[in-house]
Amino acid sequence: MGLGAKIRLSRIFSNPSGNLFGGAVDHFVGYGNVREGGLADLPGALKRVMEGGPDYVSIQPGAARHLWSDYAGKAALVIQAGCFTADDRIRQLIATPEDAVRYGADALAVAIPVRGNTEGEYIRWLTDTVNAAARYEMPVIAHVYPRDFTQGGKIVFTPDEIAYAVRIGYETGVDVVKVGYTGDFASFKDTVATCPIPVVIAGGPKTDTLLGALQQTSDALRAGARGAVVGRNLWGHGDTTKAALAFKHVIHGGKTPEEALAASGA
Repeated sequence: MGLGAKIRLSRIFSNPSGNLFGGAVDHFVGYGNVREGGLADLPGALKRVMEGGPDYVSIQPGAARHLWSDYAGKAALVIQAGCFTADDRIRQLIATPEDAVRYGADALAVAIPVRGNTEGEYIRWLTDTVNAAARYEMPVIAHVYPRDFTQGGKIVFTPDEIAYAVRIGYETGVDVVKVGYTGDFASFKDTVATCPIPVVIAGGPKTDTLLGALQQTSDALRAGARGAVVGRNLWGHGDTTKAALAFKHVIHGGKTPEEALAASGA
């Protein structure tokens, strides 16, 4: 890793805790009904996330072009290049490392699903992106989601599948890998311990309560995760800004989930 990539990653992991708290506002075609839910008002959702003070936000390139200028310098920008639906109806890379440079981003994220007949194509997305990004010293963050085609391509979080997702991430050469938390502390700890790059957890799937989301984040951190990038469990639970503050208390402040809820007023 060259100096440029090290500097960009240092901005992402800039908190003295050594962990990161990211906000994901990058769901695009996988979101569903755009008139409902926490992203129905995308500019408003981004504003509320930013008021919670994340270390970075991952966002699609077009949304960044229209919305990010108001927040430049207030958090690191991560451009999301992956665009897919779990059933492969849509699968496209929509941004390149050069695009990330032009937008002033600190990293390029590539979200991929694995398993199924198209897995090789998605792995190629990662390897090609890593090779292209090296020219620009642009870090690559892989968001890897295993699928179960006995359940119609449903995203799953079992220990074996998450271990496989982490392995896909670092063997393709990315700099950070984001995966779902298994819910099984021992297996997740073993997976993180054998990974040579930082592992952060995805904030989803959406939990029934914010307390549940904070608990899985706290458990993952104790197992060795270096933070969380949260979407649905951030803007899907009532007051987005207070939820963000609660996550920060857990990730950066080391508070228990209950303490974090009380401190944030969420």
